[in-house]
Amino acid sequence: MRSSGVLMPVTSLPSPWGVGTMGEEARSFVDFLVRAGVSVWQVLPIVPTSYGDSPYQSFSTYAGNPYLIDLDDLAAEGLLDPADYEGVDWGDDPERVDYGRLYRQRFDVLRKAVRRFGITNAAELDRFCDVEGSWLNDYALFMAIKESHGGAPWTEWEDDLRLRRTRAVAEARLELDEEVRFWQGVQCLFFRQWGRLRSYATERGVRIMGDLPFYVAEDSADVWSRPEQFQLDDDLRPREIAGVPPDGFSDIGQLWGNPLFTWDRMRDEGYVWWCDRISFQLKLYDILRIDHFRGFDSYFAIPAGAKTAAGGRWRKGPGIELFRALEEREGRCDIVAEDLGYLTPSVYQLLEDSGFPGMRVLEFAFDTRDGTGSAYLPYRYPTNCVAYVGTHDNDTALGWLETAPAEDAALAREYLHLDPAEGEGWGMMRAIWASAADLAVVQMQDLLGLGSEARINTPSTLGKNWLWRALPGFDSDELAARVHRQMELYHRLPLTEGQSLCQVAAEKDEED
Repeated sequence: MRSSGVLMPVTSLPSPWGVGTMGEEARSFVDFLVRAGVSVWQVLPIVPTSYGDSPYQSFSTYAGNPYLIDLDDLAAEGLLDPADYEGVDWGDDPERVDYGRLYRQRFDVLRKAVRRFGITNAAELDRFCDVEGSWLNDYALFMAIKESHGGAPWTEWEDDLRLRRTRAVAEARLELDEEVRFWQGVQCLFFRQWGRLRSYATERGVRIMGDLPFYVAEDSADVWSRPEQFQLDDDLRPREIAGVPPDGFSDIGQLWGNPLFTWDRMRDEGYVWWCDRISFQLKLYDILRIDHFRGFDSYFAIPAGAKTAAGGRWRKGPGIELFRALEEREGRCDIVAEDLGYLTPSVYQLLEDSGFPGMRVLEFAFDTRDGTGSAYLPYRYPTNCVAYVGTHDNDTALGWLETAPAEDAALAREYLHLDPAEGEGWGMMRAIWASAADLAVVQMQDLLGLGSEARINTPSTLGKNWLWRALPGFDSDELAARVHRQMELYHRLPLTEGQSLCQVAAEKDEED
């Protein structure tokens, strides 16, 4: 079924409290999508962020980001008094997230809410801890120990804790019991708000597409608690680390630094670690995009300590076996494969064998260095794919037209007949809406006609990413009506129960 989506990070929603949250503005955004005839909201990972503020480098693959907890909703439940947070300086730039300020000030407010929640909702908190204990107990202890060490990564802790020696871990859990309970409480507050937002979207016919990073951060509860799942030496130091070779994003490749998986061990265990991870995500979202899908076919291994990715080499991944194990356990899963980057015939075969839709990015279609034509031109899109003008790793449409090589931008303008009077970004969006792709997703920044100043992420850079926020009123009725008309034109409106695309077309012909 043809449908459309908007990529909008939760952090990018407006809010007086420094960052977008799961509260009223998130519900209003769902209402905007409904008015616009859009049925998919794509978000970035909703996990806690660590150094660099990237949601792709998190302290946990399971936990929720505390910054996304809405303070007004907590106040409405009696868990906060507005005076607890209204007088706090959350920053003076409504278009940028100040993560440093959030880190310094958000948790003091959340401690008050957790303290009251522990009194008024103790039984609910206990049930949550029982249900989610398989990951929550280690995560909460990890965060408590980290806080007691001034935020230092676990690789710098004393050996007894770093190596998880039984007595030391037990003593830490006892000594830090109150802090452990705080981190458990934060997660309970997060997931009860996420559940409400997800239900709000579902009731209105909006599906949420989540995003699962392929790798996990070295400084995470995942690696600290399950080191046997990663390629570490006897001292729990990585032998090799993750990255990618030189590509369109970087001439020297990308040095991600994540530890690599022990695929042989995972295979012998039936890929339980991965199946648990994906299963958890599928409970949070309606659709799951898996980042760096090609890593399941083969992954790039770089010697630990290397300064660039130049000395790395490709190694074999698990292939289709992992997804057969997942399907045997979960049935058919609604997964999108991020199949961008350096692709080989075996990657294409893995995608075909999985049956998952891949991705097509319009901005990649006009590389004038490619004399043979591009698979990213809209006429080549298969139905079983998700089409984008650009992803969160790309510039906005207008930003790309300004910063791409002049020949590439000129070709795009000629090929797509871009009209400045309409807005050249709208011309690029129409190209993917008109394509055969089952799902076409645009960035919210493109609907707003923003340039490079609103770009979410520039790979291989630090300090200026994950910051953009929309201003209040961005989701206007006027904009919704304009998008809705495009969804009508390109048959991407959500279907009502029992309605077919043929019926939609026939009804439209009758109206005309």
